[in-house]
Amino acid sequence: MKGLVLDAVWEPKPDYEVSAWEKQTGKAITGNSIWRHPKLEVRDWPDPEPGPQEVVLEVQACGICGSDMHFYETDDEDYILYPGLTKFPTILGHEFSGKVVEIGSGVELLEIGDMVTAEEMIWCGRCIPCRNGYPNHCTNLEEIGFTIPGAFANYIAVDEKFCWPIDAIAERFGDEEKAYEMSALSEPTCVAYNAMFERAGGFRPGHYVSVFGAGPIGLAATGLAKAAGAGTIVTFEISPQRRELAKKVGADYVYDPRQVTPSEVLMELSKGAGFDFHVEAAGAPHLTVPEMEKAMAINGKMVQIGRAARRVPMYLETFQVRRAQAFGAQGHSGHETFPNVIRMVAAGRLDLSPIITARYKLDEAVDAIARATRREDGKIMVRPN
Repeated sequence: MKGLVLDAVWEPKPDYEVSAWEKQTGKAITGNSIWRHPKLEVRDWPDPEPGPQEVVLEVQACGICGSDMHFYETDDEDYILYPGLTKFPTILGHEFSGKVVEIGSGVELLEIGDMVTAEEMIWCGRCIPCRNGYPNHCTNLEEIGFTIPGAFANYIAVDEKFCWPIDAIAERFGDEEKAYEMSALSEPTCVAYNAMFERAGGFRPGHYVSVFGAGPIGLAATGLAKAAGAGTIVTFEISPQRRELAKKVGADYVYDPRQVTPSEVLMELSKGAGFDFHVEAAGAPHLTVPEMEKAMAINGKMVQIGRAARRVPMYLETFQVRRAQAFGAQGHSGHETFPNVIRMVAAGRLDLSPIITARYKLDEAVDAIARATRREDGKIMVRPN
């Protein structure tokens, strides 16, 4: 089969101390400190064969994520920008849906022909965090498209326990093609859902919500805020195209943060009370967190979703006197997140289809990644089959 493969050179930065685990496994805990000179190409890759509990999916749609761009983009020394867990070479792509075409001998939950989406985080279920109910923090984690082959490919093998049927979405739209694309949006939407409602505990209907960043996860956060009954939603984004997309999925106001002072806008709109819930999806907390602090309502919350490998100054006095809370979030697994997002889409409560702005064939996937780095689109879909 064909796949979009990323390879890079294992060349730790001089000041990075490689752990014994990293040496043993070949995995980098901090990818941007180890992987250099990335090379991306569509090439042949062995067809997957299902293990006893695995299914093979014919991939129908796979979205480009910010992390995919951060594998492609480099710093001044040609190290990848992505700061997380990685192992190369591998096939990229982790926001996907597909049709079951082969099943392992022990598969009980799925049948050939089933339409599914799947989790990206392959948690073990045995480590202490998993056993305590925190699969997003599994200590034996594998990640589709990061450490094991992903879905920018004709086929992918996935354990059945990570797959979620999307029949209800197909029934809602009466169109398999649209159902596959909508379902490929599940993973980034679940990342936003996990951050907003599981980690940060959500907000009350009528509360004021700000979203910094209108990439795919920020757009998903905007749509979720609308569906959950936010009183006012303000989205900040530098791209004019993405600001328009934010309006389409539920933002009441959109601003270019370079043209306004976000905290002043939020304080004016809230008549001095501040906003109740802030979402950082821009990956620029050194710029956004100070603005959130200045516009924090009493009992307000802020949640960090965007990845940013840098220290950020925080004025903790604000959190004390405003009775405010800050939350970190990663992942999308557990806590009914996938089934709840699928239900919302199937019920018509959440429609993120406007954010899909371009489609590419698998053999055009390198061009698709290059286009995504311009950060003008919402979600770019690759259609492998």
